[in-house]
Amino acid sequence: MIVPNFCCIFAYQTSNMMKKFFFFFCLIACLFSCTKYDEHKVVVCIPVYGQSLALGEEAELITNFDSLSTMADGRIVTENLEHDFGFFDNDKKKQWAKKILNYTKRTFELSVYGMAESLVKQLGRDTLICIFPGGQGGTAIMRLNKGNWCYQRFLENIENAYQMAVNRGWFFYVPAVCWMQGESDLFDYTDTDYKKALKQFSLDINEDVKQITHQQQIIRLICYQTNLLTNAEHFQVDSFKCREMAVPQAMMELVRDDTLFWASGPTYPYSFARELKHIDGVCQKRLGYLAAVSALGIIRGAARFRGLVPKEVVPCENDVQISFNVPHPPLVLDTLLVTNPSYYGFSVITTDNRNIVQSVFLKDDVITLHCSESVSGCKVRYAVNGETLKSGWEKGPRGNLRDSQGDSLKVDILGKTYPLHNWCYQFEQQLD
Repeated sequence: MIVPNFCCIFAYQTSNMMKKFFFFFCLIACLFSCTKYDEHKVVVCIPVYGQSLALGEEAELITNFDSLSTMADGRIVTENLEHDFGFFDNDKKKQWAKKILNYTKRTFELSVYGMAESLVKQLGRDTLICIFPGGQGGTAIMRLNKGNWCYQRFLENIENAYQMAVNRGWFFYVPAVCWMQGESDLFDYTDTDYKKALKQFSLDINEDVKQITHQQQIIRLICYQTNLLTNAEHFQVDSFKCREMAVPQAMMELVRDDTLFWASGPTYPYSFARELKHIDGVCQKRLGYLAAVSALGIIRGAARFRGLVPKEVVPCENDVQISFNVPHPPLVLDTLLVTNPSYYGFSVITTDNRNIVQSVFLKDDVITLHCSESVSGCKVRYAVNGETLKSGWEKGPRGNLRDSQGDSLKVDILGKTYPLHNWCYQFEQQLD
């Protein structure tokens, strides 16, 4: 009987010790968690929404997730207010399974990683930055707008982050959403009024997010520009009719004219995976740092950032004068960072499909295009060119016009320094 009693006593004591150890461990974890988060009072949520570029498709992951959580002292978080980045899926069960299994094969670089890295250095230590992607690859805008499951899932992620913040006694709001969609509408010829659809999205997201967060702050859209003209089947460089420009033109006009829209920039100055549809990981981060300029301005109530866009186009006999909104003068025609496609990306197309530009002159904030004949009735264009099925700074639709922001604003990525210039948005305009 001695041995069984001894075993029972030992088992009982061991069990009590395990319980005490577990309780002590939970207490320490709780105290550590409270210490880590007590000082954080504001959650600024700026997610990215769209199709494959928003989800980072083909963009090799270069962000170290440990740096997102440790470098920023835990102040960069996901929609769950934690640090498990890279497990996006619109199916909640699949997303949960990816986290459990640590499945990283479909983990890509997102622009909002770079945006958050920039913002966390400029905002106070009482501020968390909540980032996550939403949307669906290969999807036209009308299947991403209100009433669709992608949109609803996006709102659910915002609501989840909001509820978790409120439960901790923190203030939560959404100052902006980064918009990265348009490729499907461009090269699938959806015939959607893209400008009207994107404007409606901006109104809907304001109404629906405000119902969740009860915020007074307006939600802005930080809008990039897709430039994938040469991926469209029927694109012709000198065609007077260019259906492919409908989407990029809509983006440029909203960034230029609509108070709900702020600029990040076009995609043509960047490198693309296989030179096709998706910007690479380094360029996702570069675009994210540009988005951070607008995000910081929105948070601090600065004047609206419209980027580098045309202000006025004036025809006069054989010339066209184009004045620009220049964020950081002087304007530069840069043929080193973007190869010259001829005439620095400018063209004047006649109704019989001829480019009549002969020379391009830059003075201050004005570009003058001198042509071989009268420009009356023509279309003036910028960055409407490129080789078939090619994208990016070397062979895709592109132009050489930029400002000089990058002379003072730079970012180091994988040991290389990149200037953060603002490049001119792609555009076209009919001349009288």
